[in-house]
Amino acid sequence: MATSKNGSPLTTHVLNTADGVPGARMALSLHRLEPQMVLWNLITIGTTDEDGRCSDLITREAFTAGMYKLRFETRQYWESLGHTSFYPYVEIVFTITDLDQTFHLPLLLSRYSYSTYRGT
Repeated sequence: MATSKNGSPLTTHVLNTADGVPGARMALSLHRLEPQMVLWNLITIGTTDEDGRCSDLITREAFTAGMYKLRFETRQYWESLGHTSFYPYVEIVFTITDLDQTFHLPLLLSRYSYSTYRGT
């Protein structure tokens, strides 16, 4: 797979499926599991752009094999739209073994449900 235009091997895209719009301005963070101590280490924080995308999560150099999680601050997002949400946050945990690939993890979101998949 090709690398994104900015070189990040990991990208995400939030879609507000309830309203049919991008999940713009949603805070998120990327963490990597430190296996010896079983602790999540914060790698970066970010915010989705107006199109619901966040494409500068990690550099190719910092990207190593292991277990990661993306945490999306959904309560803040829904409150900014004047709504409440059943889920205060969403965490997607995944394992990276092949560092030569590029990974895209979309989040499809409503106030009472969410789904995700590995995209390209």
